Parts: sequence; structure tokens; C-alpha cells
Amino acid sequence: MAEETLPPTLQNVLDQKSLKWIFCGGKGGVGKTTTSCSLAIQLASCRESVLLISTDPAHNLSDAFGQKFSKEATLVNGFPNLYAMEIDPTSSIQEMIEQSDQQGGAMGAMMQDLAFAIPGVDEAMGFAEIMKHVKSMQYSVIVFDTAPTGHTLRFLSFPSVLEKALGKISALSGRFGPMLQQMSTMMGAPAGGQEDMFAKLESMRAVITEVNTQFKDPEKTTFVCVCISEFLSLYETERLVQELTTYEIDTHNIVVNQLLFPAKDSNCTHCSVRYKMQQKYLNEAHELYDDFFHIVRLPLLTDEVRGPEKLKQFSKMLVEPFVPDSEK
Repeated sequence: MAEETLPPTLQNVLDQKSLKWIFCGGKGGVGKTTTSCSLAIQLASCRESVLLISTDPAHNLSDAFGQKFSKEATLVNGFPNLYAMEIDPTSSIQEMIEQSDQQGGAMGAMMQDLAFAIPGVDEAMGFAEIMKHVKSMQYSVIVFDTAPTGHTLRFLSFPSVLEKALGKISALSGRFGPMLQQMSTMMGAPAGGQEDMFAKLESMRAVITEVNTQFKDPEKTTFVCVCISEFLSLYETERLVQELTTYEIDTHNIVVNQLLFPAKDSNCTHCSVRYKMQQKYLNEAHELYDDFFHIVRLPLLTDEVRGPEKLKQFSKMLVEPFVPDSEK
């Protein structure tokens, strides 16, 4: 490897004190949750307060830390300044619908139908609720443990989808507002019902616009790609990097997880074949990304990384490059 390659650690993320949003993402089963928990633990040692959020419906934070988390930020056992929460974007939409049903009557229902006719808007609304919730909290940095790649990319494109959708709804409210107001009064709905709804949507749009701007600012946001050294995972990582570039979201760290390093005297055929395959894809990753990315190598361990203590141990490898015995 050339001398000028970037250091193989995530120390750069810890050093960049201006970062506010950090995403960890990749294919399913590559160790995103372990990586995001470990990164959050490292950040907790050098930042005032850290919030770790899981937006994956199959929540794994509770399993990783061995502690039950909910949609309220909860202090993680054993840490003075690390909080975690698990959010299901679809349930926050359900709550919003129920609220507007209670408030707006027939009018609210009509506006909802109008809003949800726009593709992707239901998920985007869920995203907006998360962002509104998160923005009201004062944390130094927020780490997202995201759903598998496809969902993550949709999640990151929501600000644009939502801005367009809310723009359309606002335009409609300008044109049809007075007529809707008369209709709702005739139908016996409380006055000002849909105005409240428009005001709510408008305030949501302001939050989304601000978040969108922050996501595209490399000083405030970065994305850590997690993969394993196999063809499909590397292919998915390349797609992820390309799409993040399209969304103008900064990414310059790749974590290659579950690497096998057989002992020098090992005569396990399975291990040596797998080691050769992994090295082949690891070399490809270096060829592709060495100039612009920190490539962090993490070993395949003999036991699961569960519970605060094991996660603390594991997290050290994100900042101190792992050197296998065979290379010492």
C-alpha cells in the first residue's frame, strides 16, 4: 500500500468537532449496529453529549446494549452522556394521522388524502416527525444506526421529497384555502381547522429545509459506510457511495468488518480459502477508495459483541488500527 493513504481509523470523525449528524449504513448483516454503537461510545469520550438513534424497524440497539430503549431518549447504562432511542418512522405517521383526525374532522381527512396522494410522502412525514423531535433536543452529536442500504437512501432523499410535497400543498392551500374554509364551516367543522394543519405543514417544511441544508454540509454531516469483504457487499458500498455523492452527502470512511486472519500455523482449508477471497476484495476496496477514504479493518471475533463492556473494547479498534497476530 502506498505511504500517502489515509490513516485506517475513524479518528478523523472524533477530531471533527463541527459534526452534528453521523450516519452508519450498509447492507444488512454487515455489523452496522455494532459499528454505530462503538462509534457513539468513542464520541461520548470526547463530546459533551451523544444521541444514538436507530431508524431500522428491526431495532437492534436494545439487543446490542442489553437494555430496553424506546422512542424517548434514554441514558445508556454505564455512560454519563450517551443516550439511545429507537424510532419506527411508520408509527410516527400513524400518530400524526390520529391527531389530525381528532382536530380537523372531515376537513382534516380531506387534506390528509391530498397529502398522502404524493408518492413517498408518508415515509417522508415520518422522517419530518423524527427530525422535529431530534432538533428540539440539545445533543452535541447524533449518530444514526440506519436501516439496510435501500431504506437509508430513501431516508436521505426525504428532505427533497418532502420539500416538494409541502410546496405543492402550500400552493393548493393558497388557491383553495378560502373555498375549503367555507366548505368546512358548512359541514360543521371547527373554524381554523385546516389553517392549523397548513401552519403545521409549513413549520415542518422549515425544519426540513434546514435539515436538508445541514445534511449537505460536510462540516456538519458525514456518512460511514459499513461492509464486509465480499463481492455483493463491496458492490453495494460502491452504489451507496455514488448515491451519497448524488445527494451531496459527505462520505470518506469505510469500515470493512468481519475480516478473517488465520493463525500462521493454521491448517484450516476453509479459513485459508476465505482469507484469500477477503484479501482479494479488500485489495479492490483499497484500489477504489484509498485516495479519498479512511478504510478501517475490523476482525471477525470468536464471540458476539454484546453489552456495554464488550462494545467499549470493540470500539477501541475504530481508533487504534487493528493489527492481526500474523502481521505483527
